[in-house]
Amino acid sequence: MNRTYLDWNATAPLRIEARAAMIEAMDAVGNPSSVHGEGRAAKAIVEKARGQLADAFGAAASDIVFTGSATESAALALRTRDLESAMVEHDCVTSWTDADLGCDTNGLVAVPNPDNSTLQLANGETGVIQTLPYGLLVSDFVQAFGKIPIGFDWAGVDIGLLSAHKAGGPKGVGALVIRRGLDLHAQIRGGGQEMGRRAGTENVVGIAGFGAAAKAAARDLNDGVWQPVQALRDSLEDRLASEAPELVVFGKDAKRLPNTSYFAIPGWKGETQVMQMDLAGYAVSAGSACSSGKVKPSKVLLAMGYDEDTAASAIRVSIGPDTSPDAVMRFADVWLDHYKRYAARAA
Repeated sequence: MNRTYLDWNATAPLRIEARAAMIEAMDAVGNPSSVHGEGRAAKAIVEKARGQLADAFGAAASDIVFTGSATESAALALRTRDLESAMVEHDCVTSWTDADLGCDTNGLVAVPNPDNSTLQLANGETGVIQTLPYGLLVSDFVQAFGKIPIGFDWAGVDIGLLSAHKAGGPKGVGALVIRRGLDLHAQIRGGGQEMGRRAGTENVVGIAGFGAAAKAAARDLNDGVWQPVQALRDSLEDRLASEAPELVVFGKDAKRLPNTSYFAIPGWKGETQVMQMDLAGYAVSAGSACSSGKVKPSKVLLAMGYDEDTAASAIRVSIGPDTSPDAVMRFADVWLDHYKRYAARAA
C-alpha cells in the first residue's frame, strides 16, 4: 500500500539538507569540549549550526542554548518562574504554569500581564496564530518556526522555545533562545557546556541537522513555498464542507498556519477516524502527537468552549510543501466515503 503522510505538525519529514549535514557530522570524532584539533572540529560544527539557527530565527548566536527537545527548553525556561498561560498551550508549558488565562472561540488569548506570562505564537492543533504582546516573557515558537515569518529580535519576547523536528530537522534536538542579559538557572548541571546554561556533551550530529534544517526552512519561507500549501489546505476544507454540512473547522475565522486543518463531525470519534484513515494509507492525527494516544477530548478545544463530544471528534490534517494536491484530494475522497457511511449509520 502506498502511504500518504498528512501529519507534518507531529513531525516534519527530515530535510535532505539536514540528513547531509548529519552524515558529515558523524565523521567528527572529537568531543566539542576538548581543546585538541578533533575537539575543535566538533565544536566548529556546533557553532556553525548555532549561527545558522540564529540567522534563521533573527537572534544572536549567543542567545541560542541547544537542548534535547522543546519540552526540555520549556522546563529550563519555566521551572523557576511562576507564570500565567492558557490551556491552549502545549502540555510542556501548562505543566509549569498557572493555566488560568481565557481564550475566545478561535483560541485567541488576551494577556493582561505580558512580563509574567507565556503565549505560543501558533497552536499545533488548530494552527491559530496569536498576536504576541510586546514584553512577553516566554513564547513557544515551535509550530510557527519555518512556516511564517518570525524575528526574535523584533518579536518583543525575552525567551523562545524551538524544536528541530518540526522544521525538518532530526528528532531529539531543541533550543532555548534567551535574550541577552536575562538570568537563566541551569536545570542540568555538571559540565560547563552551552555557556554554563545546559550541561552535557552536545548532540553534535543532531545539532548539525538542526542548523541545516533551519537554514533551509528560512530559504523556503523566503521563496514563498507555503502559499500554495495554504491554497491546498483551503481547497481541502472547501471540498469536505461541500459534502459534509455538519463539518466544524476549528479556528477558521482566525489567522492560521498555512498547512493546518483541524475539523470535526460531532459524534464521529476522532480516534475512529484516525484508525480508518491509517488503514486506508493516510497518516493523520487526533491532535497533538504528545497526547493523541490518549483517548480523551482535546483540552485545546475544551478551552475554546466546545463540548466534549465535539472535542473528542476532531482530527488534524497538516501538510507541507512536498504534499501533492492529488494526494490531498484522494484523502478527501476516502474521508468523505467513510463520512457517508457514518452518517447513514447515525441517521
